[in-house]
Amino acid sequence: MANLTSEKAKPKLSRAPAPVAEVGLLIYPDCQLSAVYGMTDLFRIAGEWADGRTIRVSHWEVDTDGVECVRDSHPDLPHKLSHAIAPPSLVMPERMVPFPAAADWLREKHADGTVLGSVCAGAFVLAETGLMNGRRATTHWAFAEQLSRRFPEIEVADDNMVLDDGDIVTAGGILAWTDLGLTLVERFLGPATMLATARFLLIDPPRASQRPFAAFIPRFDHGDDAIRRAQHHLHSRHSEPLQQADLYSVAGLTERTFLRRFTAATGQRPNAYLQQVRIAKARERLERTLEPVDRIAWDVGYSDPAAFRKIFQKLTDTSPTAYRQRFGIAAAVDQGSDLVGRGVTALNE
Repeated sequence: MANLTSEKAKPKLSRAPAPVAEVGLLIYPDCQLSAVYGMTDLFRIAGEWADGRTIRVSHWEVDTDGVECVRDSHPDLPHKLSHAIAPPSLVMPERMVPFPAAADWLREKHADGTVLGSVCAGAFVLAETGLMNGRRATTHWAFAEQLSRRFPEIEVADDNMVLDDGDIVTAGGILAWTDLGLTLVERFLGPATMLATARFLLIDPPRASQRPFAAFIPRFDHGDDAIRRAQHHLHSRHSEPLQQADLYSVAGLTERTFLRRFTAATGQRPNAYLQQVRIAKARERLERTLEPVDRIAWDVGYSDPAAFRKIFQKLTDTSPTAYRQRFGIAAAVDQGSDLVGRGVTALNE
């Protein structure tokens, strides 16, 4: 009877196509697990839109004995990492300690042809390898100065949200894992799949710049009392026409000495510092009021609205109007108050 069974009657075994790439996510102490699992889900969702093509995701955990794979979306296949990514940290960079086992593992993978990546403070983990020396990299704008101080051979480009330097790719903010994830989806599965994934997750396609989000955080803890007096003068009188000679007088320093010490203490020359102060004030007004842009420009110290718009665009990578549309809360508050007022009126009728 067995001979009567035809070949057509035998079940056909279907094999899923091999993954187009494998992304390894490094789990180190105090890393942001939501980024690890978020990227894992993002790649899986992307596969649903990619006509059977998938990105393999593996998790690699650091311990005292080294780095071990603890999760794998395709456990039956041998590993061939296309990317190894250090996610953000939940602790500030000054509290992050070196992870020699992680650095060794990343260097080993890089030597095998793996592209290394990081998100936010994960750049500090990646920097321990020494492979970023002499290279451009990004991190969260608030950590850029610390990364530069700790690893002075790295060219920190904190304006970028995602910076692809070939065999090393870095992403900026703590939620920039979405930008990096979508960047890799576009690379491996195509732009149509990337856009479909972004739409499904209700997130923006990869963003180019951190500048619309970066806040100006002046330093006053540098220990130079003379320069601190000049800073206080700038902040209290930012809307007035200011001459650098006024600052020399407030600081009690000669011009040459003042410029050298001001730049060393603040990281910027006086005029650039003043522009940052003024634009920070303008951003706050754009976020919290419905005042005309020209009025805000005048109030923060610009008599020429065109010059204000040019400087605003340079420092934030967007126009004042576009900035208000994206970050303004005054319209929402005003609309909410109007709705409450209508509700009260309806109850009284």
